[in-house]
Order: sequence, then structure tokens, then C-alpha cells
Amino acid sequence: MFDQAAEIASGLGITLEGMATGGGSDGNFTAAMGVPTLDGLGADGAGPHTFHEHIFVSSVAPRTALLANLMMTLEPR
Repeated sequence: MFDQAAEIASGLGITLEGMATGGGSDGNFTAAMGVPTLDGLGADGAGPHTFHEHIFVSSVAPRTALLANLMMTLEPR
């Protein structure tokens, strides 16, 4: 699923990188159940969980396009 998402993202000029990080997410529940899970596809930003946390407005439209394309393309299980 990640490879499919990365290919779609590439067509939109976005580079996705697979990685494991700490922290909590609703994606932890689905991944723990063995369900393929893409997480962290929201807007780019900086300063997570701080008083100066923010997003880069320039990333909103491309990431929204990525989500729309993923929803139309990925095969449900």
C-alpha cells in the first residue's frame, strides 16, 4: 500500500518516506490489528506538540490532492 501511495504522491510532486516514529496515533490501533495503515499524510509543519506548533499553508492543497487520489485509487481489503 505504501508503494502505491508513494507512486501517487510522486505524480503530485510529493516525496513520501516510510519510517517508524514514536508517539500516539489512531493508526496504532489499526496497525496493531494487522490492517495496512498509512499515517502522517496531513499537512507539513514544525514544532509538533509545542506552543509554536504550526503547519505550512503551502502544503495543504498538495496533501489534500494526495488524500483525494488515494481515496479514489487504493483497493479496499
